[in-house]
Amino acid sequence: MNDFLKRLMDQIKTLWGKWSWVQRLTLIGVAVATVVAIGLMMVLSAQPTRVALIGSALKDPQAVLAITARLDQEGITYSTSEDGRIYVNDVKTAQRARAILFRENLIPSGVDPWAIFDVERWTITDFERDINKRRAITKALEQHVGALEDIDAVSIELVMPEDKLFKEDQKQATASVRITPRPGSDITTNRKKIEGIVKLITFAVEGLTAENIVVTDQAGVQLNDFVGAAGMDRLELGKREMDFKRKMELQYTATILSALQDIYKTDRVKIVKLDLTLNTDTQTMDKEEHTPIVMQEANPKTNEPRQVVPSIVLSQSKKDVTFSGTGFNPEGPAGQEGQTAPAYKDLSNLVGSYTDKSEITNNVVNTEKSTIEKSPVRIERVTIGVALDGTWTKDFDPKTGELLTEANGTIKRTYRALSNEEMQKAKSILQAAVGYSFPRGDIVTVEHIAFDRSVQFEKEDADYRSQKNLQNTLLVVIIGLVFVLVAFLVFRLISREMERRRRLREEELSRQHQAMREAALRSAEEEGVQVEMSVAERARLELQETAVNMAREHPSDVAQLIRTWLAEE
Repeated sequence: MNDFLKRLMDQIKTLWGKWSWVQRLTLIGVAVATVVAIGLMMVLSAQPTRVALIGSALKDPQAVLAITARLDQEGITYSTSEDGRIYVNDVKTAQRARAILFRENLIPSGVDPWAIFDVERWTITDFERDINKRRAITKALEQHVGALEDIDAVSIELVMPEDKLFKEDQKQATASVRITPRPGSDITTNRKKIEGIVKLITFAVEGLTAENIVVTDQAGVQLNDFVGAAGMDRLELGKREMDFKRKMELQYTATILSALQDIYKTDRVKIVKLDLTLNTDTQTMDKEEHTPIVMQEANPKTNEPRQVVPSIVLSQSKKDVTFSGTGFNPEGPAGQEGQTAPAYKDLSNLVGSYTDKSEITNNVVNTEKSTIEKSPVRIERVTIGVALDGTWTKDFDPKTGELLTEANGTIKRTYRALSNEEMQKAKSILQAAVGYSFPRGDIVTVEHIAFDRSVQFEKEDADYRSQKNLQNTLLVVIIGLVFVLVAFLVFRLISREMERRRRLREEELSRQHQAMREAALRSAEEEGVQVEMSVAERARLELQETAVNMAREHPSDVAQLIRTWLAEE
């Protein structure tokens, strides 16, 4: 061992000699930090353990002040942290302080009142187990009820009394539920939904009954007071019955109108009133039937029929008694007068006979019992009144086919009323449509009434007058256009004729002038006089000669050119 230590020290000295001062200082610093850390751990571990009085931080300074004042009054040593937590020295002190705070309701609002039981410990009391059980049930119910789509928030408080030895001393469990309905929900007025919440809580808590549950909304209005809501239930039932009656009347009206309007026109049928008297009482009838007993089923292979008997004898009793002779008349002791009354004494020695026969048989029959429940909605009476209109036809002139009009300009019309046969057919159709029953007291009335069509006729007359005015206007416009067109054509023809005559005069004058010039030229040439022509006359003469030559060489092109000029003019 000494050799090992000696070798170790030699190696350390060798390494120490090889290291630089930086390495040596680093090693010394690490050793010092290690020693200091170990010392701090030993010092801190030697201090007493601090226990949190309440698991969550307290945000209200007034609540912290009230709790600390109460702890000072009890002489309990405590300390506070920056985040609002209160610590005491040990677990026993924390338990005593929590009991005091819980008893005097010093737990601030917004803090779970059962959070004081969340502190981890090695042991747990029966009281704490009961509290944890109640908390678990409450939290589960709040999550279960809060998951409903009609509820925005829920708060449940359960009271579960301790078990007593005697049943008469046992108090019942109670529950108070406060719900915040979701916007747009009808849970506050829907009785079925409230009953569902009550049943859900009843089945979740042992020993809890529906009578010991109070459900309120955020305003404190009790929602499960079904006894006080009996009148509202009757009103709601009556409202549903009236809505159902109105719906059935609308269905009947739509069916009848659809059938009659297919036969007559839409504007010729009017249902004045349709009333259905409904019976919503539930009727239950017990029915008992006695059927024969089948002794043997039918055999299709051997064609043997089924054998039945009305009944089977279960027990039978017969009695047959026959008597003949005198009756017994006691006279008393020998030598004494009998005590029989004189009226009966005369009948004592008469001889007669007596026969008593009876037979009692108990039979067994097949019995079938059934309960028949009639429909809760039955039509007890139907009352309907229908008005039918006749037909209006417009009068036309048989010769021209034009509409005939009155003196005031309105269209002349003829009204045709419905015949009695048509009215009877319509009534029969209507009776079949509503299921007419005379014993039930149904009333079906079909009357012929001429509907007021003054507004319709005024509109038709106004449209007819507008159409006639439009036709007259169009006729005048067309005549005017024709007159203007004819005048334009006449003016055009006259203008062309005047232009043609003017051109002919000019051509004639031009031809005469040309002839005079040519004659003058010829005479001058014959006389040998030099005549000097102007530039314009020379150009015109050349153009004339060119046109004459072209007309001789290409007569068809010149003719086409002339036709084009005439068409343009």
